[in-house]
Amino acid sequence: MAGPQAKLAPSSSRLRTLQMVGILSGFAAGAWLGGAEAPTKLVNIGISPMVVSLAMVTGVFLARWTLPALIHGTSYVRADIGKTPHLLIWAILAGCIWSVANTLTIFAIREIGLSIAFPLWNSNSLLGIFWGFLLFNELRNAGAKKWLGVVGGALLMFAGAVILALVSATQAPAGHAARGVAAALGAGVLWGTMYIPYRKAYLTGMNPLSFVTFFTVGELGMMLTLSLAYTGGVGPLWAELVRAKPVLFWLLLGGFVWVVGDIFQQFAAKYVGISRGIPLSNTNQLWGLAWGILVFGELHASGDALMRVVGGSLLMAAGAGAIALSSANESEQDRWKEAAERESARYGIDSDHVHARLYGEQGESAVPKRTATDWILAAIATAIIAAFGFVAEVPHLNANWGWAVVLIVAMLALLVGSGIALWRGTRFS
Repeated sequence: MAGPQAKLAPSSSRLRTLQMVGILSGFAAGAWLGGAEAPTKLVNIGISPMVVSLAMVTGVFLARWTLPALIHGTSYVRADIGKTPHLLIWAILAGCIWSVANTLTIFAIREIGLSIAFPLWNSNSLLGIFWGFLLFNELRNAGAKKWLGVVGGALLMFAGAVILALVSATQAPAGHAARGVAAALGAGVLWGTMYIPYRKAYLTGMNPLSFVTFFTVGELGMMLTLSLAYTGGVGPLWAELVRAKPVLFWLLLGGFVWVVGDIFQQFAAKYVGISRGIPLSNTNQLWGLAWGILVFGELHASGDALMRVVGGSLLMAAGAGAIALSSANESEQDRWKEAAERESARYGIDSDHVHARLYGEQGESAVPKRTATDWILAAIATAIIAAFGFVAEVPHLNANWGWAVVLIVAMLALLVGSGIALWRGTRFS
């Protein structure tokens, strides 16, 4: 018994590497999750919020089957699921929750705007801290300084959210502010709860790429159900989709962008925990602010309101930074290990495999390998996206495309830098 346990115990330098990988993944997640929300501005040109959300989820579905297939291969995903079949229902449940939350964000953006709605639904950080502590031993044995960083950061984020909620009452269309705030906060509650299955999966040894593959089944199923119920059936929904055909490409593309961000968010949740990973990925609020103000011209009419929105967002970002800098020490990570052992014992999973995956190793699983099936999946997804691209039209939005290019270049830089670090540190394990 002693031999394998000693072999699995990571060095201090290895733990620091994993923490850095998680932090970088969180920042990359923030950039791409923020950029993915830009297409939702299409609700302001008359497209139904349900059509926007359904089209984005369809893009998410295509990406979440394609990217894992290209990175590790479907055979790897099958082997991973074979070791943790109980997590399938958790992945599907998380996908259902995501769809409801994402739909609420579309309504929030329509009522109060992207730059204001973003920080409000990022109140999910507070729930992430709570669930991480209560269920997964996060912040246990962390020490007073780490607790101060996390709790103090959470309070800063709450203060920023309050400021932004108050601003929304004067910036939203008359009579709609309360509805938009409620939708954004409701999305935050659902997303904060959604991270429970995430952390449960990664403590049990499941690869994030395998988890998101089945996560998307719940997403698409729930979103289709919501769309049919909201529009009144197949006929009305089809009519809405046909009317939106010229812009569906952009929404599918937004779903693809979201998945890139979500994959990074999954790795952040795995390597720094949900109590830290969620706030890190919630730097998407600043990217949402940048897209809303620089590209779409939100809040330019009121200098006072603009200052309060920027100030509230920076306050929330400072809180997220304080949480991120309060990285887990070895004592706390020992408690994470205890939570992983509890999960492996509960479901009868090999403890050596669980421990290896916890520290970024492959463990006893299939060797990543791409087959003809994987290339066929990629070709099908590409063909679908291309088909919609051929009939797409540039929407008539009042946007500053110069700033859009700047933000896209910055997103790509974070993608490359964080992706290389993740590959070198964990081989996307």
